[in-house]
Amino acid sequence: MSQEKGKKDLLARVLQHDELVEYQEGSVVSRTIINKDTGTVTLFAFDAGEGLSEHKAPYDALVYILDGEAEIRISGVAHQLKQGEMIIMPAHAPHALKAIKRFKMMLVMIKSQETSL
Repeated sequence: MSQEKGKKDLLARVLQHDELVEYQEGSVVSRTIINKDTGTVTLFAFDAGEGLSEHKAPYDALVYILDGEAEIRISGVAHQLKQGEMIIMPAHAPHALKAIKRFKMMLVMIKSQETSL
């Protein structure tokens, strides 16, 4: 199945995050749900202890925790998030993520001329 066809199969139907991205032992798994010039929506599944090293993004990004528990460090400040919680990572702020327990998240990034809220 082509990537484009796979994305079209997601349109106009009820979706369950646990069917779209699954945990894999010792890994971080991602699946882009929407990928447009104006922004992206990506689901991630992090196994316990896995993470993303510190990096920056040119746009604000919203992280919504779908399952589990994560530590998100933004500009050196650690934030503990669990299922149902969200945080906005400001554009250009260094940030890193680590799975306290395995967790799933939705990352929403809206691209614009503005660089921060």
